Amino acid sequence: MMKKIALASVIALASLPALAQNSGGFNDPSAPQTQGKGGFTGDNASLGSVKDVKNLKDDQWIRLEGHIEKRTGDEKYLFRDATGTLTADIDDDRWKGQNVSPKDKVRLEGEIDKDWNSEEIDVKRITVIN
Repeated sequence: MMKKIALASVIALASLPALAQNSGGFNDPSAPQTQGKGGFTGDNASLGSVKDVKNLKDDQWIRLEGHIEKRTGDEKYLFRDATGTLTADIDDDRWKGQNVSPKDKVRLEGEIDKDWNSEEIDVKRITVIN
């Protein structure tokens, strides 16, 4: 009986962080959305551009700076820098309480995800640049 109580206590304590919620996310002026939470810390990506993505390998890390123009689907956004546009896959838990609009310059860090006919960045960290 004590083992069951101990196990239940460990499970309850381990699930507490999942219940915490930070608000934040992309503020699309043309369509309100659900706010998320998130965060990744790490700086193992080199600064690049959307144009550079075409020459990179699948799963290679990159850091991009530009603007999120709009939401295109569930956790999918259109990202633009001076060289072009790219789909950004940003999980709700990556926003880290930040609110972002198309006017805000952001830094995206993540992995390139290449399929047969598409390329996108799987964002692990998003930072608003002032």
